Amino acid sequence: MNRALRRMSIAILVMFLLLLININYLQGFEPASLADKPGNSRAFYAAQNSYERGSIVTSDGVTIAASRPSTSQNDSIKYQRYYPDGKMYAPITGYDTLYSQTGIEASQNSLLSGNNSALTVRNFLDLLTGKPRKGATVTLTINSRAQAAAYNALAALGKPGGVVAIDPRTGAILALASYPSYDPNVLATHNGQQLIQVDKALLNSAAQPLLNRALQETSPPGSTFKIVTSSALLTQNPSVTTQTNVASPTRLTLPQTTNVLINNDGEVCGNGSGQAPLITAFAQSCDTTFGQIGLTLGAATLNAMAEKFGMNNPNLTIPLGVAASNYKIPPSQALTAYSAIGQFSDTVTPLQEAMFAAAIANNGTLMKPYLVQQVTASDLSTVQTTSQSVFSQPVSATVASEVGQMMLAVVQDSDGTAFNFNSTVEGGLVIAGKTGTAQNGVNNTGLNDAAFSAFAPYSNPQIAVGVIIRGGGYGAIAAAPIAVAVIKAFLRTP
Repeated sequence: MNRALRRMSIAILVMFLLLLININYLQGFEPASLADKPGNSRAFYAAQNSYERGSIVTSDGVTIAASRPSTSQNDSIKYQRYYPDGKMYAPITGYDTLYSQTGIEASQNSLLSGNNSALTVRNFLDLLTGKPRKGATVTLTINSRAQAAAYNALAALGKPGGVVAIDPRTGAILALASYPSYDPNVLATHNGQQLIQVDKALLNSAAQPLLNRALQETSPPGSTFKIVTSSALLTQNPSVTTQTNVASPTRLTLPQTTNVLINNDGEVCGNGSGQAPLITAFAQSCDTTFGQIGLTLGAATLNAMAEKFGMNNPNLTIPLGVAASNYKIPPSQALTAYSAIGQFSDTVTPLQEAMFAAAIANNGTLMKPYLVQQVTASDLSTVQTTSQSVFSQPVSATVASEVGQMMLAVVQDSDGTAFNFNSTVEGGLVIAGKTGTAQNGVNNTGLNDAAFSAFAPYSNPQIAVGVIIRGGGYGAIAAAPIAVAVIKAFLRTP
């Protein structure tokens, strides 16, 4: 063999060895990532036709997404995805279609489909033993009673809105509901043309049923933001307590402008003397009081406290994506006063409303919200478990106690804005909360948005709830009853 042929032979041998190494690497280390690529139709067909996709269940064992054998004689795909309580859980499960997934179906797709690398050994053993292959089961933190109460209360009211409930001690999300909703079963069809028509109808609906209002829609928080303003005041001024008299004029003349800030319907705060205990101003939700506090603290201080509660964070996931709740530093002192009462450019999600209450309920420590509790393989072995983690420490335990006392006064005191929903007469349950009634410039209903942030039981908090109702009017009328219903359902209170 001459030199040229020898060199060519060596080059071909090297390329053959590299090809062999690459093939073995792809088969041994990359099958999960390749199978999970959205453009891999072969993997999708194999998953749908050859084995069963894993189920999604609540923490108390209710199946909210599963697969069953297809009943259509002309269906070449073996399994059909179905959702037993579709509309109620749609903002959580999302959907699994011929072409894509959303919600938990998307975020946990590699585990549900069985293609995750953590399942490789189990899949291989199933192949050896002849057991039918099946995707992993994803167990959520959702409590079915709380979820049903949240969705049913929203549907009964009939206005667009969202509800989120959190265990303040852990960050586990107990309920996540949005209205109007949609039925993901209609999107689980194996008829491509029918899927396109249904998807187009949902996308073009004026009701926006595909919008997850619990996580993806933001609204002005209104007076619920006074939780943040109060936290900033008590943190910056340790000498101030809930009983400290603060300026509470009937009319607050704003600096750098001719505008005047007044309370709702021009009401007086406290006894009308121009001074009121901080707890009274909070319970009565006096805008002039907290507008003045905002002017004194300044926008930078309010912004720093808002961020400790989770606002201005575009990277929060639960693992579903969450729209950032925002506090924008106003360009003037006058607008700072409005921002201190939850107006100007303040915007929050229902999740953020729940986080406000959760931090106060948990002695000032805000736990990271999470939705996935555990992932279990088909052999019942545990694949993943979510660990609890601290998100931030907005306030000290002392400040949290003081703000909690003021939230208690909102519901328990006769002059509190949510006194009508005092529940101490029902099984001794005591709820603490803050109402919000927010002006929304893009709202065409003619009514303000309603908000409520609450936790219970007051002496031993186990649940924190955030509610926002678009065009609901007063927070005490539209939002508070929904939060109370969720709390009672979770705690099994009559």
